[in-house]
Amino acid sequence: MAVRTAERTASQASTVRTRVPRPVVAPDLRLSDNPAAAVLRAATTGPVFRDKTARATGLSIATVNRQVSSLLTAGLLRERADLTASGAVGRPRVPFEVDHDTFGTLGVHIGAASTRIVVSDLRGRILGGLTIATPQTGQEFAVKTVAHSAKSFLQRWYRRNPLWVGVAIGGRVDPGTGVVDHPKLGWQTAPVGAVFSEVLGLPVTVAPHVEAMAASELLLPGVSQETAEDHGRAAHGSSLYFYVRETAGISVTLDGRVHTPSNGPGSIAHLPTGSDVECSCGRRGCLEATVGDRGLHARAVGRGIIPAHNGKASSTIADLYRAAARGSEPARELLAERATVLGRTVALVRDMLNPDRVVLGGQAFTTYRPGLAHVARAFNESTVLPPTDIRVTGYASKVQEFAAVVTSLSALYADPLAALRRVTA
Repeated sequence: MAVRTAERTASQASTVRTRVPRPVVAPDLRLSDNPAAAVLRAATTGPVFRDKTARATGLSIATVNRQVSSLLTAGLLRERADLTASGAVGRPRVPFEVDHDTFGTLGVHIGAASTRIVVSDLRGRILGGLTIATPQTGQEFAVKTVAHSAKSFLQRWYRRNPLWVGVAIGGRVDPGTGVVDHPKLGWQTAPVGAVFSEVLGLPVTVAPHVEAMAASELLLPGVSQETAEDHGRAAHGSSLYFYVRETAGISVTLDGRVHTPSNGPGSIAHLPTGSDVECSCGRRGCLEATVGDRGLHARAVGRGIIPAHNGKASSTIADLYRAAARGSEPARELLAERATVLGRTVALVRDMLNPDRVVLGGQAFTTYRPGLAHVARAFNESTVLPPTDIRVTGYASKVQEFAAVVTSLSALYADPLAALRRVTA
């Protein structure tokens, strides 16, 4: 199947091409009830037989057969005749799986400080990645710079047929147009979707990054360190995803669908914590200023825990983590302070929403593991509700990358055949 993509060789790059505008497609962050999507999802964890797929999806065997045939024709599935049971009586049962060698998707997570670019296969496995500094320049130059960096990285994977681009980003996203307002970067009505579409010549989906992180818990079974039971529970009831790194945010999942408010995600950035840390809004004690990486790093420098400069380069939050790992008591105390604030705030939000389960994501939770004991203690001391299912994401330090991956796959996972028609239109 021929798919228009970025130039693949130096000689082709010198040829002038007229780029066909590709659509910006809104993210569909849910477990789809589309039959083809259900069959594709069943095949993402490895070779599977049709009868087992029928039981797992609740579809009739006739419906499964039709969808498998359509997905085989489209090239998204492939049969594994080599795994057919030998010596079987009657028509042989041939398992099928997702074709994870032919296609790929491009995912980009644009953070306040750094941007991560990844290529993944159709199972959601990351094949390779690149981290660049997010340009702190005017938004037009910054968006184009990131898009061209993504294009250059994609060209390394010239043996794969790229299908989609997914961009996960903080701030407020218009999902239908891919236009972004990002106060931390100073972006206003930045045409992220249109620029990526123009540069890469592929369909593009842009999603708020915390909502995308919550979706990765739903849509990428077998990728994280979780069990199948963990993913099964995520498909039912309600979940609260609580994210903190440079920014802080939450997302709610209800019965297999990430809640996506029409006017953009809510904000917990300015929840009061009782600290005396000054926020850019003029108040003191706002959550993001207190627990975000930038504010924490500034306090570590101010207290003399780490130097402002490490050799020729400026120090980073990683220097604080390293100091704590080497036994610095002031570093450990500062990280314990943050963990305590996090635990209290998670308890506050959990008590307001009372979800069935809580997932903690972001490097504020995953990078310094001893801090989790302080989070748990503060949570238990602050909550007024009975105990709940609370855990740290299985994606560890790669939550940003998998937010980008699931954004790039969301349209394919919602309706794979319709998504392919968009690609080849």
